[in-house]
Amino acid sequence: MRLAFWRAGKDKAVIERAVSKPKIKPEPNAKAEALPAPAALKQAQVESGDIDLHALGGALARKRGWIIVPTVLALVASVAAVNLVTSRYKSEARILIDGRENVFLRPNSDRAEERQALDAEAVTSQVQLVLSRDLAREIIKKNKLAERPEFDPVLQGISPLKSLAALVGIGRDPFSMTPEERVLDAYYERLQAYAVDKSRVIVVEFQSADPELAARVANSIAEGYLVLQQNARQDQARNASQWLAGEIESLRKKVSDAEVKVEDFRSKSSLFVGTNNTTLSNQQMGEVNTQLNNARALKADAEAKARLIREMLQSGKPIEASEVLNSELMRRLSEQRVTLRAQLAEQSSTLLGNHPRIKELKAQLGDLDTQIRDEAGKISRSLENDARIAGGRVDSLTASLEQLKKQATSTNGQDVQLRALDREAKAQRDLLETYLAKYREANTRETIDTAPAEGRIISRGIVSNTPAYPKKLPIVLIATLATLLLSSGIVVTGELLRQTAPRAIAALTPSAPAPEPVRHEPVIDPVLADDSIVADDFVVVEPSPLQPEMIPEADVTEFAEIEQLAERLRAAGAAAKKVTVLGTAAGEAITLSTLTLARHLARDARVVVVDLAASSPTIAAVSVDASAPGLAELMQGEASFAQIITKDKLSRLHLVMAGRPGFDRSLLQSPRVTLAIDALLRVYDHVLLDAGSASDLPAELLTTNARAVVVPDASMAADARTLMCEQLRAVGFSEVTMLSKPVQPSDAPEAAPRVVAA
Repeated sequence: MRLAFWRAGKDKAVIERAVSKPKIKPEPNAKAEALPAPAALKQAQVESGDIDLHALGGALARKRGWIIVPTVLALVASVAAVNLVTSRYKSEARILIDGRENVFLRPNSDRAEERQALDAEAVTSQVQLVLSRDLAREIIKKNKLAERPEFDPVLQGISPLKSLAALVGIGRDPFSMTPEERVLDAYYERLQAYAVDKSRVIVVEFQSADPELAARVANSIAEGYLVLQQNARQDQARNASQWLAGEIESLRKKVSDAEVKVEDFRSKSSLFVGTNNTTLSNQQMGEVNTQLNNARALKADAEAKARLIREMLQSGKPIEASEVLNSELMRRLSEQRVTLRAQLAEQSSTLLGNHPRIKELKAQLGDLDTQIRDEAGKISRSLENDARIAGGRVDSLTASLEQLKKQATSTNGQDVQLRALDREAKAQRDLLETYLAKYREANTRETIDTAPAEGRIISRGIVSNTPAYPKKLPIVLIATLATLLLSSGIVVTGELLRQTAPRAIAALTPSAPAPEPVRHEPVIDPVLADDSIVADDFVVVEPSPLQPEMIPEADVTEFAEIEQLAERLRAAGAAAKKVTVLGTAAGEAITLSTLTLARHLARDARVVVVDLAASSPTIAAVSVDASAPGLAELMQGEASFAQIITKDKLSRLHLVMAGRPGFDRSLLQSPRVTLAIDALLRVYDHVLLDAGSASDLPAELLTTNARAVVVPDASMAADARTLMCEQLRAVGFSEVTMLSKPVQPSDAPEAAPRVVAA
């Protein structure tokens, strides 16, 4: 839906200035002498209480003696003071804390482990070790600092001023301190040790009136720190070796007693140890068990062989057992049998079966077979006898094994006690061996003269020829500049107090008769909210208080209506966050009315004006950045919110332009414009939309949660205005306000300076 409005009259001429200068109507019978322009401006500033910078400059010029003299005195005094103070020279030594240690001197258990890196707390702890009093005493003694007046002020005498200050409690009395305390105080006053940030480097700085002494003491502190660590390691090894020596002697006695107890108990219990570290009873049990198994195997083997031979004899089969075949007699009988069978076969080829020779050979073969069977029977009986012998041996060994088992059962309790005593002796023996190894290592580390320290010196102190204290040039500059600023501030403060002091009105009134009082006061121009800022296209001049300037009565009524509307919107609060200003005809009156209303609201709230008409140069004229991008560039992604929001030159008002010249107005119909307006509503107290005639803008953009302010054409009839208000409420505006007449620029020439009152 689009909004359409009545248009009446011709288009207004495009103005070139955002604010017109009203005509001046001086009071008809006012007779007052006008002051010159510079005098009037100065007089107005004095009357309004503004600061007169020109007067401040003149006061500084008149009272330059009060500034120059103390500054010169401070310069001379600071130069004398820095030259009287004894110079100190600083020397610096640097120590790297790397936790290094000779790998060959480490304990065996630590050689395969990686050394952990030192953390910040460990480095800080090493700094405290550098500042320790034990090390300080060694350095003082080594360098004979107690014999120098620089470190013991008593040696050169105490001035009465210091003694008096000590009596009143300002300082410490050196005579109430011991010589060691005095030297230590002076030592720590000149010593500074700190760790370099994000490193494991410790810096040792020492100051002294003697540059060689400063370098020597700094190097002595670094060397003493390393020696202190080496001594600590040697003391640790020495203490460990002493403790281990006592423990080793005690353990030796314990090991000896434990071993004696083991042997005594073994002899009493007959738990002697045989081969393979086993007791004799267990060893015998194992041997008997082995013999028993062998006897059982022999018995079973003999019985099986005898049964096989017996079965062969009973069945009449040829006897082919190995025991029978391996017998010497059986081999001879078998050979004879083979010979007889050969002869029988030979004779059978020529002789018949009843021949005596054939019968003789057969009889001999039968006799040999009988002998073979008899011999096999003997072998079978002998195997049976062997089986019976093996069975007897099995029975005997079984009885022996049972006896040994009973004996082992009776000695198990004693064996448990023996093993417990043996474990105790072994534990004591292992502990003794461990302590002996540690004792040898500790004794070796104790005898080494160069035990490794936790750090090493990476930079030694050198003799410096440049004093480190006092810093003469900075001290002189600071004292001189401070005195200069202080004296100038006193003069400026006095002048400001004089300028802001109350003055009698008669002092500013000329001797001529005073003019008749005017009936009208100067009226504030609503377009100009800040009289301290002057735009490029406008001239704002403060008139003399003796010649007040008047604004036409019509303008007063016009601006009063805008001001009353602003008060109503301000009172409405959140209900008037979004205000749409539109008109019945295109022209500058809509934009001027929007700016006037917005500047009234901006006095007490955060207000932004969004230009949706884009048909007037007024918004760009009053903006601090006329070439700033606008909503069109925001829609195209070429600018951000921070870039499109500019400030009004003459007030606290913020401005958002439609876009740079030549932009595509169809971009203002994008739904993203509504999102941008919603974002502004979350930030500002009031958002004023300059919609112009609203001929091509979406209704939702203008009407949603908004109030309407209509700028009518001058020739618009009353009934047309009423009808328009009803139609605007119907399309969605929550409230509609119809101005009586628009804010129009004045094209009249400027007759006299105008007043812009705050």
